[in-house]
Amino acid sequence: MWSNFHTHCSYCDGKGAFKDFLTSQSIKSLGFSSHAPLPFDCPWSMKEDNLESYLQEIYRLAKVEKNIELYAGLEVDYIPALTSPHNFKQVDYTIGSIHFVDKLPNGSHWEIDGMHTLFLEGLKSIFNNKYRDAWSRYFELTREMIRNSPPTILGHLDKMKIQNIEHKFFDEQEIWYRNEMKQTIDTLKRTDIIVEVNTRGIYQKKSVTTYPSPWVLVLLKAAGIPITLSSDAHHPDQLIQEFPETAQLLNKIGFKKLSILTEGEWKEVNFNENGLLLGRS
Repeated sequence: MWSNFHTHCSYCDGKGAFKDFLTSQSIKSLGFSSHAPLPFDCPWSMKEDNLESYLQEIYRLAKVEKNIELYAGLEVDYIPALTSPHNFKQVDYTIGSIHFVDKLPNGSHWEIDGMHTLFLEGLKSIFNNKYRDAWSRYFELTREMIRNSPPTILGHLDKMKIQNIEHKFFDEQEIWYRNEMKQTIDTLKRTDIIVEVNTRGIYQKKSVTTYPSPWVLVLLKAAGIPITLSSDAHHPDQLIQEFPETAQLLNKIGFKKLSILTEGEWKEVNFNENGLLLGRS
């Protein structure tokens, strides 16, 4: 049995209704986390008008579902002065993510995990092709969110690395990048935020490693920061994609427990490559 709290259904850019995610026999507790509404047009976020029906539909299902615990969450973007996890307190939990870094000259928000051509456009027009400045700004915004509007879960901590294909811009072992990551982890240590270990980049073949990278997971373990395992599923078939392999990696690093939402509260449970070891201390 597994749990997963980062999933997307047809209320945003996911495929499938809620019920389509409930056929798995491998899930103990499941959280839906559609992209929260944004204060500007965005093709992959939920529309503001649909938020109430989204929540009510989850809560109705939770009352009748016999086999899987269901929870209502949102993946919320942090954009200074526009939106943050604190804007959405009516849910069971939030995932705080950075998808946008500053603005393009035309006033639109620069999406950092979309098409590479768009990424290159923003890198040039906003940061004059100074890639270190762009990544530093990404981590600066992440730390700002952690301090000022802490979510329940920090989403795909280093997702912008998908633009650093085959180390096109830098190697992750470079001191400046490691320092950015260490500063971010130091900021996390002062909070109760759970960091997700996200497998989507692997099964989408956009990354050869999890978000965050294994060397970052080592730092998180040393810092005593809790983790949860998620697939960022946009389709029911992706619910536990790469979970056994990633769980094996986490155990090897030294992680023994995953944070899951069960019986209405966050608890740490033991796990191995076969799933959650429920009832074992």
